[in-house]
Amino acid sequence: MAAAVTALLWGSAFVVIRAAGTDLSPGPMALARVAVAALVLTPLALRAGGLRRLPRRVLPLVAAYGAMWFAAYNVALNAAERSIDAGTAAMLVNAAPVLIALGAGAFLKEGFPAPVIIGCVVAFGGVALMSTGMGATGGDARGLTLALLAAVLYAVSVLIQKLILRDVDALRATWLGCLAGTVTLLPFTPALATQAPSASTAALLGTVYLGIFPTAIAFTTYAYAMRHVPAGRLGAVGYLATVVSVLMSWALLDEAPTVLTLVGGAICLVGVVITRRRSTAKAVEGAAPEKDGTLGGAQPVGRDPARRVGRGAQPTSSGRDGSDVHSRSEPS
Repeated sequence: MAAAVTALLWGSAFVVIRAAGTDLSPGPMALARVAVAALVLTPLALRAGGLRRLPRRVLPLVAAYGAMWFAAYNVALNAAERSIDAGTAAMLVNAAPVLIALGAGAFLKEGFPAPVIIGCVVAFGGVALMSTGMGATGGDARGLTLALLAAVLYAVSVLIQKLILRDVDALRATWLGCLAGTVTLLPFTPALATQAPSASTAALLGTVYLGIFPTAIAFTTYAYAMRHVPAGRLGAVGYLATVVSVLMSWALLDEAPTVLTLVGGAICLVGVVITRRRSTAKAVEGAAPEKDGTLGGAQPVGRDPARRVGRGAQPTSSGRDGSDVHSRSEPS
């Protein structure tokens, strides 16, 4: 369910950006969007503990994750879409899930499950076909470079986020990322103060929507799902968001997709389904506790009941009865 909400809201962001126009330049728009998200999340995060019991070792990771994803990624993507067409931008940025799957296998020790790798490649092929249907024609070197940079920033940020979520809950991790992103984007404050008064109402309301829904809510639901699902598998949410954006543009902006776009979207969905496939035997084996009591080396959400069992008591079975496996399954 959390992943579905994320895909829906992230997909809506592309539609809102197109509808809101270009009254705000990339930097000021990113600042306004992330600042709104930080304001919305602050009271909730403070009630959840704020900065209390926050391990110091995660602070450098939070700073890097917030600066790259909430600041640099947004600026790079907004700037890229001004010099290359939407289809090319979508194709290049959607290389990120493939990079996430490879990075998670290499650095997070998630391995390289065949369904995840094959599914990401299939879904990326679907996005490439969708981009062709959307009229992808390339663009200048600067725009292409910025789009590729956005994909790399997206992928690296997700991998760092996965590490942060071992010690911090989803709400506070997102809040801290927004704060770090806002601080990084503060140099754009004078430009925002200059452009905001002359911006249209649609642009301002659209920016507020982007801050509340695709940022504050969607990034929190994504982080929640990330705590329960391997990063490589969850990366496919980006492909779902692309399909959602096409369908919403069709319904709300009367931008009818071409046959190639629809076929590409169907292939993309097939790829996402493939990433979720795994045999029951492997799922149970992969969820078996390791020596440190964690599941597959990941930080446990709850305390292992076997650690509380007395010396003479029989420890509770884990994995074979499905209890631990189900507690780690993807949220519905």
